[in-house]
Order: sequence, then structure tokens, then C-alpha cells
Amino acid sequence: MKQAEVSVNKYQFDKATDELNRSLKLAQDINHKRYTALASSITSKLEYILHDYDDAIVSINRAIAIQREIIDETGLAYSYLSLSKIFTLQNNKKAALDYLNLSEKHYNKSNDQNLEKYLSLLNLQRGIIALNLENAANKAFTYFKKAGKSIDVIGSPYEYSRLYYYLAKTELARNNTSEAEKYAKSSLNAAKKNEFHGMVMSNFNILSNIYEAQQNDAKALSYLKLANKERYRLFEVNKRSLGNESYKAYGNDALRSEIKELSEKRKENERSLKVNKLTTILSVALITILSLLTLSLYKNNNLRARANGLLQKKNRELTIAKENAERATKAKAQFLSTITHELRTPLYAVTGLTHLLLEENPTANQKEHLNSLKFSGEYLLSLINNILDLNKLEANKVEVLYSDFDLEKRISDVLVALKNSADDKNINIHFDFDKSIPQKLKSDPLKLSQILINLIGNSIKFTENGDIWITVTQIRESINDVHLRFEIKDNGEGISKEKQETIFENFIQGSTQINRKFGGTGLGLSIVKNLLSLMGSKINLESELGLGSKFWFDLKFLVTESAAPAEGNDPNLVENGGDSLVGKEILVVEDNKINQMITKKILEKRNAVCEVADNGTKAIEMVKNANFNLVLMDIHMPGISGIEATKQIRKFNSKIPIIALTAVTLDDNLDEFYLNGFNDIIPKPYKTDEFYRKINKHLSIKNA
Repeated sequence: MKQAEVSVNKYQFDKATDELNRSLKLAQDINHKRYTALASSITSKLEYILHDYDDAIVSINRAIAIQREIIDETGLAYSYLSLSKIFTLQNNKKAALDYLNLSEKHYNKSNDQNLEKYLSLLNLQRGIIALNLENAANKAFTYFKKAGKSIDVIGSPYEYSRLYYYLAKTELARNNTSEAEKYAKSSLNAAKKNEFHGMVMSNFNILSNIYEAQQNDAKALSYLKLANKERYRLFEVNKRSLGNESYKAYGNDALRSEIKELSEKRKENERSLKVNKLTTILSVALITILSLLTLSLYKNNNLRARANGLLQKKNRELTIAKENAERATKAKAQFLSTITHELRTPLYAVTGLTHLLLEENPTANQKEHLNSLKFSGEYLLSLINNILDLNKLEANKVEVLYSDFDLEKRISDVLVALKNSADDKNINIHFDFDKSIPQKLKSDPLKLSQILINLIGNSIKFTENGDIWITVTQIRESINDVHLRFEIKDNGEGISKEKQETIFENFIQGSTQINRKFGGTGLGLSIVKNLLSLMGSKINLESELGLGSKFWFDLKFLVTESAAPAEGNDPNLVENGGDSLVGKEILVVEDNKINQMITKKILEKRNAVCEVADNGTKAIEMVKNANFNLVLMDIHMPGISGIEATKQIRKFNSKIPIIALTAVTLDDNLDEFYLNGFNDIIPKPYKTDEFYRKINKHLSIKNA
């Protein structure tokens, strides 16, 4: 991994890419999450050097997600420093400073023995922002001198070269050209010694500017030529990375071929002239040949120009089409985010009130109606989640997350969850698991569960008073992996031959009659198809109308010797209520009166003491004047938002747990919540067990 970063600093992009790929594969093979995150961070550095800022941000966010999961404070600090560098290159001063401050916060939390080294890097970056984005040379110089006091602690020749380069740039801005020359030469010597070609080129440029300011035009021109020569050399070394080599090679080969052909013709004409001494005739012939060749080249050039013009026109049309498609995709995502928020808010009232009424000893008839209402609410929430899942899959926002798990137990848990649905329709479920399958496997257990729930749930929906068989068999095995076949077979309605080609498309069902009889959205099988494609497999189907259906797919699993990690077994945290909320003072910040009442009653069921604020301003005052154990904060409220209220609270109270209780779509906005002081997020509508679990987790952490 270290060698890959050195290759990036030396602008050896092909070598760096190969080393990064090898490092990432090794980290994933041994399931080392910190090294996986570090590989993504270095990949981000390579991408922003190549000005691929969007890809660089995606790579660094992937590293941040892993580092946040494993609570790697030092890694998070490094990643947020990289984000600050990217936004500095994009001239986004606010974002650059925000992420720099966040980096410093995590460095201080890390208690790392190299804290002085990290603070030196932060001072270097603060100086770069002051110089490039604020034009404050004196302020920048102060930061650079602070960084220079710890430069020996850094132990990095590359950072040493960067520091002295920016000191030279600062002194030039302050018209101290002699000092600027001294710093630039120190930076250049370090860059040459360690083959940091990018820094060599930058120092040639700054020296040219320094000598120009000193009115030494000869030296200025000399160093400018050196800078251009180094730039051209770097371009040639990394030409494959820029994608131009094949076209250049083709053009050079064609030119050599024409030169060779003309040369042979000239030699032939000279031999003929010597033998026959027909100088005049051969001269005319040669002139004619050259004229024809010139005409041919002229025509070829015209054809090439017309082809290039047509290609540019098509490229412009494709660019416009791409931009239109991107706008349509953004509009679709925004629409889904808005409509799901509007649906989740009233759905929270439906599910919350249903939960409360079911706990108040209803009569048998009332309980039947409440269970029907609960089923309808859960069905509507399932529909919303299915639409969002499909949208994320189509937008390529879903990644395979590998972890160790017990496959047989995972499938058994899925069957337990579906047992009530099967019993209601008098269905017998038969589970046959090949005992030769290793117990400890590695894959993505959550996506596998989602696939099986959709397929088995589909069989339950279209079967009544029948049987469903789930079979898992091993089809081949090697030292490190095993290939398994999953079959789900039923003796239900079946699918006609003409419908089997379209059944895996979005919103498609067997027929209108089936939709009316069994309900559903037609999204489950489409999600299964997309998830299996993501995991490198595909779904297969055999069915006859009236005789049932069989779905099957093959998946590869890694065989691991380490035990599967326990899911949700933190001994320091209370999971779902009990007596842990008794007497706890909780502030609910919510502007919707119904939602206030529901949340308050759910908490008071566990004997918590609840107070309510209906806007952000009131919440700030209440936290100042009372000693609450935890705050549940809505986001969209009249006046100041929940995010702004949380930022204000953090100015005088950094310890109190604040959890966002919101109906917004969170997939793309997690950083905004954590950057502004939230400890966690609970999306509405929620399951009460999950609601209690997260509250008790943060109360336990606070107590600890």
C-alpha cells in the first residue's frame, strides 16, 4: 500500500494502478477493512491528481463509510484531509475548511502518538487554503512556518518538498524573491532526489516566475523550458493512462510507411536515370507522380476533415443526450425522495397509533381490525422500500458487502420470519440443506436474505393448501471457495410460457386477474434479478400454468476459517427497552402534533419522562435550561431546521446524544447529519424494537 502511494507521488500512474489493484484484492481477501479503506483513499489521491474530482470524491466517501463502521479515527482524519485537498483544488473554500476542521477533530480523538505529525500536515493544508483561496500570503506564511517546526517529525520527503514549494510561492507573493528562490531550490533538490516528477515540474515553473520577477529573463526562460520539457516527459511516460498512445502510434506508422514508399520510388527513378540518361522524361514522370500523390493526400485530408466534423457533431449530440439523461435521473431521484417523505410522515401516524392501540388490550373484533390496519401499513412501507431499492439498484448505488456468516442459520431465520404467512395459507415448507457445505462462508448475507425473502414470499403468495421446497446443494468446491445452487419450488398457480420472458421486469405480473386475486406491485422478482446480477449470478425459472414453479440460481461463496461475527451482541448496550428508559428525560422536537403525541406515548410506555418542543428555537432554550438525557430531533420544521438547531446546541453542549428522527431519504445525506453534530438517525416510520434499540445504545454510551 505504501509503495502505491509512493508511485502516485512519482506520477507513475500505471504502476500505481497495478499496485493499488493488488493491494485492494489482498485486503478484501483477508477481510481487512482498514487496509481496504486505505486503498480507496490512495485511489482518490490518484484520481484527483488526474483531475477526476467526481471519482475521487466517490472513492474517498467509500473509505469514510468503512472507517466510520470500524471507528478508525486516524483513518477518518486522513480521509477528511483528502476531501479538503479536493475541494481546495475545486476552489470551494467553505467545504475545504469544513473538512479540514473535521479532520483535526478526528486526529484529536485518535490519541495517536504521531499527533504532532498530523497537526503539521493540517497547518500545511491551512496555509495552502489561505494562499490559494484567500490571497492571504502573510497568513499562509504563518501556517507554513508552524508546519515547518515539525517537518522532521513528518518523515516524508514528499511533504517536505510540498512545504518548501509553498513557502517559495508565498515569498514570491510577498515580493521576497531571494527567500523564494532559496525555498524553491530546497524543494527542487528534495523532489529530484526522490523522483517526485510532479513537484520537479512545479518547482521549475515557480523558479521561472521568480527569475522573471527579478528581471532575469534568461534564467526565467531557461526554467520555463525545463518545466515544459518535464511536463512533456511526464505526458510521454503516462501516455497509456491518458488514452492517446494507440492513435499516435497509428499515425506515426502510417507516416513512416508513406515515407518508405516515396523513398523506394525515388531510388528506382535514380537508377533508371543513370541507366537510360533520360533526365527530362523521368523528371516529368516524377513531377506527375508527386502531383498525383499531393492530390491524393489533399483528398484524403478533406475526407478526414469531414469525418472529424461528423464525429464532433455526434459527440455533441451524445453529450446533450447524456446531460438530458442525467437531469432526468436527478429529477426521478428527487421525485422519489420527495414523495416517499410525504408518504412516510402520515404512515408514521398509522403505524405508531396501530402499535399503541394493540398494546391497550383491544377486543377480539378490534384486534382483528387493528391487525388488518397494521398489515396495510407494513404493505405500504414495503412498497415504498421496494421502489427505493429498485431505484438504487438502477442507479448503481448498491455495493456487495462481504462478511462471515452461517448460511444454514441465515436461511432458517428467513423461514421463521415467513412462517406465519405460510401457516395462514396452510402451506408446508420443506428445507433440505446439503450437509457437505462448509459451515463458515463469506458473502453478502443481507442481500442473500433479501433475494430469498422475495422468492419464498412469491411462492407463498401464489400457493394455497400446498407445499414449498427450499433446497441448497453444493455443485463444486475448491480450496478457497464453494459454488452452491439454491432452488425454490412450489405447487401453486404456476406461470404461463408467454409470461415467463417478462416476469422479471419492473411492475410486471402474470396477468390482470392474478394482480386482482393476489395483489402486489410486481417489483420483487425485478429486485431479485438486479441483486443476483450485482453478485455475478442470474435467476432461472421453470413453470407450467396450474402445476407450480421452480426458481433457481447459483452463487459462489468464499470459505473462511474465522467464526461468523455475532450480529448485534454488544454486551455494553441494552437492546430494546426493558427498564433502561425508566426515569430518563427525553426531549422530542417535532412540529406535527400527531407525531408528537405518538412518539411521546411510545416512550412513556417504557416509563421515560418526555417533554416536547414544536420548533428548533424552543428546543435550543429547553436544552440550555434543563438536563435532558437524550434529544430526538425532527429535521423539517418551521423557523430553523433540525440541522441548524443541532449546530446551535453543539456550541454549548457537545455531550448530549442527539438522534435525527426524520422521514427524509438518507442514502445520499449521511455526511451532512454527522458533520453537523448528530449521533445517529432513525428513519420514519420505524419498527418500535429498532427505535428502542438505537435510543438505548446512545443512552448506554453516555452512561459509560
